[in-house]
Amino acid sequence: MKRLHVHVSVDDLDRSIAFYQTLFGAQPGVVKDDYAKWMLDDPRVNFAISKRSAKAGVDHVGIQVDSAEELAELAGRLHAAGETTRDQEATTCCYARSDKAWVQDPSGLHWETFYTFADAPVYGEDLVPAAGDGNAACCVPKPAVARASACCG
Repeated sequence: MKRLHVHVSVDDLDRSIAFYQTLFGAQPGVVKDDYAKWMLDDPRVNFAISKRSAKAGVDHVGIQVDSAEELAELAGRLHAAGETTRDQEATTCCYARSDKAWVQDPSGLHWETFYTFADAPVYGEDLVPAAGDGNAACCVPKPAVARASACCG
C-alpha cells in the first residue's frame, strides 16, 4: 500500500510541531532537534517538517511504498512514460535508510518515490539546491547520480 509523503521546511520547529499536533490530533512519531515526522493513517500520509532549508514551504512531495518491488514498479512506470529518474540505493535521508527514485514534474516540483527499510542515526548525506532557487531540498540527489534505469533491479 502506498502512502503520500509531504516534507515542509519550517521557520520554528517547536511552534510547527505544536500546530501540526493540533491539526492532526496526534503526536509526531519521530522528533529530532531539526526534524519531526508523523506517520498518519487518516489521512494516509508520511508528513515531515524540518528546519534544514533557507526558505519555509513545501520542500518536496512523494510516494512511500512498502516494498522494493513496489518501488521498482513505480520507477518502471515513470521510465515507460519517458521520464528520467535520479535513483539512489541505500541512501540516508530524514533519519532513515531508503532506496529512492526521484523525478521532477513538468513545473520542476521534486517527487520522491521511496522504500524505507531502516532507521538512521543521522539526518542525511546529500543536500543540493532545489529547482535552481538556491534552497537546499531535503536529500534531493546530486545530479551525478542521475540514470535512466530502475534503481532496484
